[in-house]
Amino acid sequence: MLRGGLDPGATALRGRASGQRPATASRAFALSLLNTVISKFGTIAIGVLLARLLGPAQFGTYAIALVALLAVLSFNELGVSLAIVRWPSDPAEIAPTVTTISVGASALILGASWAGAPAFAAAMGDPAATDVVRAMAVCVLINGLVATPAALLQRDFRQGVRLIIDQVNVWLGAIVSVVLVASGVGAMSLAVGRIVASLVAAVLFIAYSPLPLRFGWRQERVRPLLRFGLPLAGSSVIAFAVGYADQIVAGNLLGSLGLGFYVLAANLANWPVNIFSQPLRGVAPPVFAKLQHDPQAMREAFLSLVGVTAAAVLPVVTVMAVAALPLVSTIYGAAWAASAQALVWLAATAGLRIFFELVYDFLVVLGESGAILWVQCLWIAGLVPALAAGARLAGIAGLAFASLAEGLLIILPVYLVLLARRGFRLGSLLQRTWLPLAACVPLAGVTLLLRASIDQPFLALCASAGCGAVVMGALVVASRRDLAAIRSWGHAAEVRA
Repeated sequence: MLRGGLDPGATALRGRASGQRPATASRAFALSLLNTVISKFGTIAIGVLLARLLGPAQFGTYAIALVALLAVLSFNELGVSLAIVRWPSDPAEIAPTVTTISVGASALILGASWAGAPAFAAAMGDPAATDVVRAMAVCVLINGLVATPAALLQRDFRQGVRLIIDQVNVWLGAIVSVVLVASGVGAMSLAVGRIVASLVAAVLFIAYSPLPLRFGWRQERVRPLLRFGLPLAGSSVIAFAVGYADQIVAGNLLGSLGLGFYVLAANLANWPVNIFSQPLRGVAPPVFAKLQHDPQAMREAFLSLVGVTAAAVLPVVTVMAVAALPLVSTIYGAAWAASAQALVWLAATAGLRIFFELVYDFLVVLGESGAILWVQCLWIAGLVPALAAGARLAGIAGLAFASLAEGLLIILPVYLVLLARRGFRLGSLLQRTWLPLAACVPLAGVTLLLRASIDQPFLALCASAGCGAVVMGALVVASRRDLAAIRSWGHAAEVRA
């Protein structure tokens, strides 16, 4: 069954070898979006089931292990795999060296993670999470092994193959975890499910990689790779710290119970990021790379993406923020109602994050890894004390508000300055975003009125979501020129490929 399901991807790869036309950028984006939508909406129900079965305390224990895993994955392969995506000539020149660096670094990080797990779990307020942290750390080595095949698939827009691999990964891990949770294994069940799914996905990545997985060492390539990758790895570490400092502070100051409530709110707020941003990040960097010799085309591609993304995302985060309590109560139950305090602010932060990630990818392709690292350092320097103060003053709500304030007041202006230095005008960005921003003001008012006038959380949520869908549809129609532009830069990238 698995083999049959993978035949379309295998055919596509054989087509590339035989000289057939490669996958298009626009088709790759569509497949990437489909992949994300199926994964996220399909696993929402599983996530709800797991949260209800585990409860806030055990869910917080798993969250501690997940934070640890994401921390080490942020710099796991030292950033060198992304060099394959933007390499101007045949990636076979560097692939074996990249694989060697990735696996070697992953093995070292796995050992350090295993040794540091007790201290990390204790600092997060739950020493009992040590074994779960160690189990999750096994995924580090698996990730390093498949870093090169994954980058090659991304470079070649092979999102059809990636869709199949990701679906196997998501569903296999979810099924194993649910079965183990139902058997009473507890938080460890999610770690075991993740390991099993990662191993199977790794086999598929290697089997359907455009190039065979080989180890090698070309000394003349090592220094350029590290020069490119290490600033990105450092930036990724700081980006992780920026993205998960709130959860680390929550675990340290509020304990695993407070962390469980906060992580649930963060997971809900991440829905727009996962659904809209992840497909963009799977396709935008290689497209930007194909257009990097035409700065004007790169800028127009970026602006088109911003326009369409704002039209689709801003209504979603507006409804999510204003209807936070009905949303949490309907999906996860009354036991998780406290999470709504943080979701109000985290939903707004999600809209900012999507824009920041687009800017990040744009600057990476331009080779601005030093500037990116500087921005992340600035971000984390102000964020940690703000989060600590917010947690002490207002618990999880204060944490979430501090994160939003930092993004609006410090990071957004800095990114706008960096874009201006690359030829962007503030008016061009406003032209793409003013209508979605303006439309969300009355949408917020209507949602607030519906929430106050409808007693049943489910009905209030449905009415609010319906209004948001209408506004989103109107905004997407109004962005049809940007949609057409996206198709055009996709074709332009194909011509340059």
